[in-house]
Amino acid sequence: MANTNYPSANEPQQQQTRTVRTSNNNVKNIVIGVLAAGLLGTWAYFLKSKNESEDKITMTQSQASNAMSARDSVQLLYNDALTRLDSITGNNNNLQGQVATSNTEIGRLKNEINSILRKRNATSAELSRAKGLISTLNGKIANLEAEVARLNGENQQLAASNTQLTEERTVLQTNLQTSTAEREELAKTVDVASTFSASNIAIHPIDERRNGKEKETSTARRVNKLVISFDVENRVARSGPADLYVVVTGPDGQVVIDPALGSGTLTTRNDGDRPFSFKTTIDYEQGTRKAVSVPLRRPDFKIGDYKIEVYQNGFKIAEGTRSLKKGGIFG
Repeated sequence: MANTNYPSANEPQQQQTRTVRTSNNNVKNIVIGVLAAGLLGTWAYFLKSKNESEDKITMTQSQASNAMSARDSVQLLYNDALTRLDSITGNNNNLQGQVATSNTEIGRLKNEINSILRKRNATSAELSRAKGLISTLNGKIANLEAEVARLNGENQQLAASNTQLTEERTVLQTNLQTSTAEREELAKTVDVASTFSASNIAIHPIDERRNGKEKETSTARRVNKLVISFDVENRVARSGPADLYVVVTGPDGQVVIDPALGSGTLTTRNDGDRPFSFKTTIDYEQGTRKAVSVPLRRPDFKIGDYKIEVYQNGFKIAEGTRSLKKGGIFG
């Protein structure tokens, strides 16, 4: 069919179709736009939420870091205080009693500080409180340190005094030992010096008769008594009784021993232990010469020499010999 300028019957329908298509396209575009806007909004919200969360996390971490830094600072202060306290009380036993006296207050401070530091989420106010308590604790420690200094000063003075006293005691002991030795030496000197000096020793053989008459004789068979005489004197010996020991040795070389005479053993200074025949005691007056006469009675005397020795103060002070003869027809 030939083309003409008149519309055909299908044109309205085509126009309508195009209109519908255009309308559908517009709706689609609007939906897509709305969806895109919603998606963009959602992403924007998510991004904003994420940023806000990250800011909150950063802030929380910063706050936690600051809190830990403040807590660690307080912990360091507390550790330093404990170290000072341990150093003082550990090295100074004299302070143990004083620490015990204030132990209640120190223990209270330590307990409260520990209670705060054990909290992970301790507040600024609590940490500030802990700092104040540590300051109080340090004040008490400072008082103890001052007491340590005072005690150390006193100890140094006592040590110096003890050293001086020790030196003085050593000097005194030396002097005492010297004095004791000198005194002992002097006592020995005086003791030796107090020994009697004897002189004029004589031995008289006597014939003592029944009527009381005495006659000196050298005939052994007639002698029944030996009279030993001598003089003693000393300027040092004190007045009073003095013992004299007489040793009589017979012609046979044996010391005359008789229980009836009171014989015994004498310890001498130079001759060791010696038996003595008899002992006599005299009453001596210091600084004077005294005559001594002692008898030795025996029922029979042998022919020969009789040796007489006299001891006083452990020393032999006199010695003499007398011979007795056999005698003649008229002896």
